[in-house]
Amino acid sequence: MADPSSYRPKPGQIPDSPGVYKFRDDHGRVIYVGKAKSLRQRLANYFQDLAGLHPRTRTMVTTAASVEWTVVSTEVEALQLEYTWIKEFDPRFNVKYRDDKSYPYLAVTLNEEFPRAQVMRGAKKKGVRYFGPYGHAWAIRETVDLMLRVFPVRTCSAGVFKRSAQIGRPCLLGYIGKCSAPCVGRISAEDHRELAEEFCDFMAGRTGAYIRRLEHQMQDAAEEMEYERAARLRDDIGALKRAMEKSAVVLADATDADLIAVAEDELEAAVQIFHVRGGRVRGQRGWVTDKVEAVTTAGLVEHALQQLYGEEQGDAVPKEVLVPALPEPVEPVQQWLSGRRGSQVSLRIPQRGDKKDLMATVGRNAQQALALHKTKRASDLTTRSRALEEIAQALGLDSVPLRIECFDISHLQGEDVVASMVVFEDGLARKSEYRRFQIKTFEGQDDVRSMHEVIGRRFKRYLQEKQKSGEWTEEPPADAPMDDNGTPDAMAGRPTDDDGRPKRFAYPPQLVVVDGGAPQVAAARRALDELGIDDVAVCGLAKRLEEVWLPDEDDPVVLPRSSEGLYLLQRVRDEAHRFAIAYQRSKRGKRLKSSPLDAVAGLGDSRRQALLKHFGSLKRLRAATIDEICEVPGVGRKTAETVAAALAGAVPAAPAVNTATGEIIEDDGAPPVALSAERGQD
Repeated sequence: MADPSSYRPKPGQIPDSPGVYKFRDDHGRVIYVGKAKSLRQRLANYFQDLAGLHPRTRTMVTTAASVEWTVVSTEVEALQLEYTWIKEFDPRFNVKYRDDKSYPYLAVTLNEEFPRAQVMRGAKKKGVRYFGPYGHAWAIRETVDLMLRVFPVRTCSAGVFKRSAQIGRPCLLGYIGKCSAPCVGRISAEDHRELAEEFCDFMAGRTGAYIRRLEHQMQDAAEEMEYERAARLRDDIGALKRAMEKSAVVLADATDADLIAVAEDELEAAVQIFHVRGGRVRGQRGWVTDKVEAVTTAGLVEHALQQLYGEEQGDAVPKEVLVPALPEPVEPVQQWLSGRRGSQVSLRIPQRGDKKDLMATVGRNAQQALALHKTKRASDLTTRSRALEEIAQALGLDSVPLRIECFDISHLQGEDVVASMVVFEDGLARKSEYRRFQIKTFEGQDDVRSMHEVIGRRFKRYLQEKQKSGEWTEEPPADAPMDDNGTPDAMAGRPTDDDGRPKRFAYPPQLVVVDGGAPQVAAARRALDELGIDDVAVCGLAKRLEEVWLPDEDDPVVLPRSSEGLYLLQRVRDEAHRFAIAYQRSKRGKRLKSSPLDAVAGLGDSRRQALLKHFGSLKRLRAATIDEICEVPGVGRKTAETVAAALAGAVPAAPAVNTATGEIIEDDGAPPVALSAERGQD
């Protein structure tokens, strides 16, 4: 635990101007990012008597080892820079909203020649019109199915579209009237785009005028005694009204607005957002966060606005944003939102009428979301804490291992030897820190030697990052190269990051777990000892009896089968095994898919496929003459000679065997069958 006075800036060093500041821990990792109208006044609050600080703020300043800041010209710039740094550094003490899922959107790909309506998740793409988000993908499909009767836009994938164009026949939707079939030329590209734009206008809320136009057309058709056409228009109107009923009118004045509500307690907060377009609720989403910093409701609202609109532009930012509390000060946030939209945005608290009533509904949803989240997670928090305490007690650790790294070796009969590193922090997987290794110093099957190499490489990188962040105190060697100032350059030859920040492998674990028994544990401990690292505990978990092995111990530690600590170690070990197996399979698959034709210079995918299609298999192609190879369209004599020479020098693969019947499978161009199952060795 650090004393904040040890890194407190000297009086007069901190400027009295707007800016953004970063606290770093003793490993150089950013743990908190904040902004301030006056950096001097804000940072002074962190260096007062610890007893007067909020417990979470006290934990942050005692975890930190340094503070730095960047001066900006306006508070709007500070807001934007704060969001950028939070997204880049992922500080552990900043509020981070955990989206419980990737919400689906109804997307219309206006960036394509023939726009397509489809369900999309993830990051938004340029040129695509989005509607939503929706709670479920099936809700989008139901809405689109109703709309296709009136707006028969394309919904098929690129492969289906291309196939229909090749054979000259539309898909089933084209036959039943739910697609205008641009693939076979029933509608031109311009008319289809106009149809897609009408679809977007209707989904954006401009519904009344379109329905009134259809009603007039229905009446005109009836007066002209075109009853079949009138009936079709009547059914179209009914379909559109059923689609509109799926999103009820909540604001009579056709308002475009987002409503944000917050429900919170001392430890957590839930945020709910209703997206209202054209007076109708078009989407709903929610987040939950741990209150790892001392933050008010207004602060939570500000973080939610950054999360919602930090990557949005134009109409994705509505004209009006209704919130339960206004950020302080509100003007920079409102200017920032207006800049994202390109026009004025109103940020306010609803005081009366329909908007206040709808805000109460959003608030009830937030309360229910927080209650549901706490019900799901209550036992999980208790279980994880108990598991970490049991591990610390069983292994004789001074404190609970908040960061655990597990390593596993995987191969297939000594080939494609790889290793994995998975990371668990506070008992939860941190997948962004997972790493993969290829064994480089030797070939063949030797799990102990492989484990020694991997542990050594991982912690060599840690020492390099430690040196880079300024914690390294060892004198550089006498023959080290000199820098521009004529002093030994201790970083020469070591990997560096563009921005000078320690990134990969920069944070050490409290516990290293290896998948294996005493030999693997001894190899891991030996690798750490060779690097002079004595503050990282090591243990191994053997699969056969689920025993925990410690270095220099003749007998294993046996945890009870019902132990939460053993269950957590098993989860960590199994995750490392899964990650290693996935990497090993990927490498093996790439190797098995290789062909002698891949090495032929100037032979692309199209001509390779043409050769195999013409001869039926690689075996028949190898037996063909140069004149026969020249008969393949697109293959000249020079290329044929190169192919024949390459196949003549390649060693034919051993015949595959059908393991069920014992029969030898002739080379018919099918991919080879692996006869052995891979496994991660202990």
